Parts: sequence; structure tokens; C-alpha cells
Amino acid sequence: MNEALLEVRDISVSFDGFKAINALSFSIAEGELRAIIGPNGAGKTTFMDIVTGKTKPDAGEVIWGEKNVSLLKRQESQIARLGVGRKFQKPTVFEEQTVYENLLMALDNDRSPFAVLFYRHNENDNQRIAALAEEIGLQDHLEKRSGDLSHGQKQWLEIGMLLAQEPRLLLVDEPAAGMTLEERQKTVDLLRRAAQTRAVVVVEHDMDFVRNLDCRVTVLHEGSVLAEGSLDHVTENQDVIGVYLGR
Repeated sequence: MNEALLEVRDISVSFDGFKAINALSFSIAEGELRAIIGPNGAGKTTFMDIVTGKTKPDAGEVIWGEKNVSLLKRQESQIARLGVGRKFQKPTVFEEQTVYENLLMALDNDRSPFAVLFYRHNENDNQRIAALAEEIGLQDHLEKRSGDLSHGQKQWLEIGMLLAQEPRLLLVDEPAAGMTLEERQKTVDLLRRAAQTRAVVVVEHDMDFVRNLDCRVTVLHEGSVLAEGSLDHVTENQDVIGVYLGR
């Protein structure tokens, strides 16, 4: 296992007296594919909110990278620039723009006002977009209006837009929701490919989808880690069966 890219240490946060995260600790390695499962209210979304800077915890620490940077001292935009990308459950693409234009806007180029004002895309950008489109399976849809894509294709486009920013960690929230069986399998393949060059954390309810990811699984319950290991290992855990699988 590679060294930790992200470490969550004894994180706790409460909302109106409800403890959404309770002394949560675990780590994600560089280049790791990890699935996070758990019942509603287990703290999965709050965990991602804390890592991306949307929510500040009451206690604990979030450490990033080999330089041990504290993410809790960074704003959302700064965390994104450090290399943390997040995909929400509902796809958010620019529907009036083509697939090509969406990917072009997402490329990891200079974002300063002067650079943006005088930016002109070049052959290198075209090559990067072509490679991204092939990675997400949309190479035949580059000139298609994004609003005309299927739900699954929009999900892939948004993942491609995040990959265009070259994140070191990609957080993906319930990518299988609303997809056909064929789209789910293509999404599994896409996420597994993405994890070859970066860490990918997938929050998901669909157990067949998680099984196909074939990765380490973390089970959350009441804001803490209940079990961790392979899917077979955690689904045989009696505590997991009692609070999640056996509902």
C-alpha cells in the first residue's frame, strides 16, 4: 500500500445537537480506489463536505499529501487547487455547450484574469480533450450538446471535467444512481481506470456496483468507522449486518 494521501484524524462535527461525525479516523492511500458505504445519516456526505472545506468540524484534523498540509486551514477553492476533486450525485454540466466545450473549460490551465482574457486553445488542448473523451467513453459525442446526453453520459462528462483538472483525489457521490445496468458497468470501468493514476473514493448504496469496483470498503455508522476491508469481509461482520444490511 502506498503512503497516505489523505488522513482524517478524530474528526467530530455536530449539527443542532446531532453528531453527524463522531471521532472519525481513516486514511486513503495515493492511487487507491476506496468505496464508502453505510445507511442514511451515517456521515458519508458530511465526510466529503469536511474534506472539501464546505463544513468545518468541531474537532480533529484532516491532513493532505506528503507535506502534511492541514485542509482545515484552507478554503474550498484552495483545497480544489491542491488536487481534491468532488463529483456530486446530480451531474452539473453546461448543458447548452458541447461535450468538447465542457471539457475545454475544465482543463487545468492558468486561471488568472489576464490568462483567461487572452486564452486561445491550441493543439495540445485538443489532444488532452481527445484523450479525456476517450477515457470517459464520449469520443464520438464531442460535438453533441451536453443537454442532449443521457443521464449516464452526463455523469461521465462531469467526471471527465474533474479529471481535466488533474486531481490527486477524486471524491464521487453515488455515481450509479439512475443509471442503466450497461451504464453502471461502464462507470465501474471508468472509475477503475481513473484510480490507476490517482486516488478515487466512491460513496455508494448499490452493493452490486461496489462489488464490481473490487476495492477496499469502509462502512460508516453514526459518524464512525464500523468495519473496513473487502466487501465480503465487511458484509460478514455481524455489526454491519445488524445496522445496515439486515435492515
